[in-house]
Amino acid sequence: MRRIGILGDIGSGKSYIANSFGHPVFNADEEVEKIYKNDEKVFLKLKKILPKYINSYPINKNEIVNAILINKGNLKKIIKIVHTAVRKKMNLFLKKNKNEKIIILDIPLLLENKINRKNDILIYIDANKKKILKKLKKRKNFNIKLFSKFRKIQLPLAYKKKKSNFIIKNNFTKKSIKRDINKILNKIL
Repeated sequence: MRRIGILGDIGSGKSYIANSFGHPVFNADEEVEKIYKNDEKVFLKLKKILPKYINSYPINKNEIVNAILINKGNLKKIIKIVHTAVRKKMNLFLKKNKNEKIIILDIPLLLENKINRKNDILIYIDANKKKILKKLKKRKNFNIKLFSKFRKIQLPLAYKKKKSNFIIKNNFTKKSIKRDINKILNKIL
């Protein structure tokens, strides 16, 4: 099984490109959403460490956002609990897909959390900063302060780009993305 890790800035199109490969994708952001909605154990752990902020189950994302915005130390507490649950889900995904030729890891903090392996193929999604911000502002729950806090816990983009085996220039057109994906797949298969 070849593991492909997708790297890039917040809003650069990582998930869209990951899904465009046509192979099984582990999307960490989607898993976090499911955990907030369905994992009562995570809720109880978060409520225990952040009783002033976490009150409702399923977990209300606004409560998480408030906890992070009011005290930046809360982000680390939340990450520690949520990422443990996400890692378990990832391990189940890997086990389920062990016979696949290729799997895609769409995990925003792949390098930061040392989830990648030495022989993983890393692909950096390079996109125009102005286009990214314009796209992010269209999201219904976009919060510039929260965006800044998440950016601070990430490794520098230049480092991620340097670590990558391939770079896809995302100009937000399907045709060029599909062409770049096919070139990469032809090289690694």
